[in-house]
Amino acid sequence: MQKKQNTTSIIWFRNNLRISDNVSLFKAIHHHEKVIAVYFFDPKYFEKDVFGFKKTEKFRAQFLIETITDLKENLANLNITLLTYFSSPDEVLPKICADFSVQSIYTQKEWTRDEVDTCIAIKKKLPTVQLIEDFDQFLYHPNAVSTNFSNIPDVFTEFRKGVEKKVKIDAQIPISKLSESNLIENFTKIPSLQELGFKTFVTHRNTAFPFKGGETEGLKRLEYYLFESKKASIYKNTRNGLVGIDYSTKFSPWLANGSISPKMIYWKLKSYEKEFGANDSTYWIVFELIWRDYFKFISLKYGSKIFKIGGILDRDYHWNFNKKGITDWIEGRTKDDFVNANMIELKETGWMSNRGRQNVASYFAKELLLDWRIGAAYFESMLLDYDVHSNYGNWLYVSGVGNDPRDRKFNTQLQAQNYDGNHKFRNIWLEKTLF
Repeated sequence: MQKKQNTTSIIWFRNNLRISDNVSLFKAIHHHEKVIAVYFFDPKYFEKDVFGFKKTEKFRAQFLIETITDLKENLANLNITLLTYFSSPDEVLPKICADFSVQSIYTQKEWTRDEVDTCIAIKKKLPTVQLIEDFDQFLYHPNAVSTNFSNIPDVFTEFRKGVEKKVKIDAQIPISKLSESNLIENFTKIPSLQELGFKTFVTHRNTAFPFKGGETEGLKRLEYYLFESKKASIYKNTRNGLVGIDYSTKFSPWLANGSISPKMIYWKLKSYEKEFGANDSTYWIVFELIWRDYFKFISLKYGSKIFKIGGILDRDYHWNFNKKGITDWIEGRTKDDFVNANMIELKETGWMSNRGRQNVASYFAKELLLDWRIGAAYFESMLLDYDVHSNYGNWLYVSGVGNDPRDRKFNTQLQAQNYDGNHKFRNIWLEKTLF
């Protein structure tokens, strides 16, 4: 593909914080002579929401700082400068575009409320600059799945069987290096945790996610989980675990901010299967990636309804707002010790197992009958691997206003017996002294 001459583009990184398999980066490099990269620590994601929670708490903030530090180094190896700002994109992009005569901005396409508002503001201020958005967070590309998202099935199994049968997974996108002349002087810096409004903290000794942010660390984990430990071959047997770093893949925090792509995992897994064989466990990793895709397609189908109290089903349930009940749930002071242990783990580490998440969400919505959106907002604040589509999709599902036609309720005591019968997990987090 021939490059255009004497043109400068911006790649605006959002939740695609990697240099590998990045369509926006690919297009910027191949269509323009010069490329400048930018990332914004947008202040609105560090403010309090309507329920009083910071949209991003310290765990994900630290992981993000580590991710951007790694991205900056990786881009430098491609001779691309990453400018970083603790400002909103629409405030800074007009000046960058003017200073460098930018014709085009490339970015990952987002479609939820806050992200769309940002794009609208940018387009108003830069009417002559092209804003080119590409879906780049899916295993199955949306354009290959449906030309009309209203046709996406409301039952996961129907969706899964359809894509597995009819849709091919694209190859990874190769990224080339630019010449050193592309580098520019960089007067910006990555904000510290304190500058983002947090105190420094020490990672809890019992965390199930002791890893750092960034593509480099994500790829290390991928290599370890597949080829070094071969844990991929027993994933289905261990995925409901609660203790330790290897009961699940732990890929989700890197997936959530786009440090690794689902395609990168898929094709690496295919190489693993060729060498060591495919089984139910290796398939189940792909199965979980399809679930992740599905919640994104449901978000595309229903838009802002995923944030409404009645959910995508418009259910008119009665929900309570009990401040003490909410606080007790957050602090791990409910009548249920399994719920408490999971909530304390989240509070202390920013991590919780999938099994734990289903149980504490069900307890919040079905036992305490509290407004599920408050629980979802707390998860948004605290989780290292927060992803808007998976988070709200799962909360809708568990609360009976989403994609579960059975509207089931978890028996948390039976779940504790089945998954923590020896009290190992509860004993870790219900100790009187955590440190």
